Amino acid sequence: MVRPKTIAKFMLEKKATNIKIFDVRKITSITDFFIVCNASSEPQIKAILNHISRSLKKKGMRPVNIEGQDRNDWILIDYFDFIIHIFSEDKRSFYDIDRLWADAKITHIEDQDEK
Repeated sequence: MVRPKTIAKFMLEKKATNIKIFDVRKITSITDFFIVCNASSEPQIKAILNHISRSLKKKGMRPVNIEGQDRNDWILIDYFDFIIHIFSEDKRSFYDIDRLWADAKITHIEDQDEK
């Protein structure tokens, strides 16, 4: 399995922000990890999606499902062991995923603006 921090690295390469890894293994059986990030625009959301998809395809991995490709505010990529969420800031606030999975072990990944 690809490590969640590797996915976060792919996100950073496309300038994603507010990246968090939620280790949900002890609180749900649907997946092991959620890797969540923000993007500032629809083109950036698509760029992050494409970069992650291509990078993981090179490692022999294909998603089980991708939802939201026709939207400009939230894409979910399901790789079974981990699920990736790429949000606009507004949509992430609306769904409040950080509060929803607050019981998980959370790793915050610093982006360039935070350093």
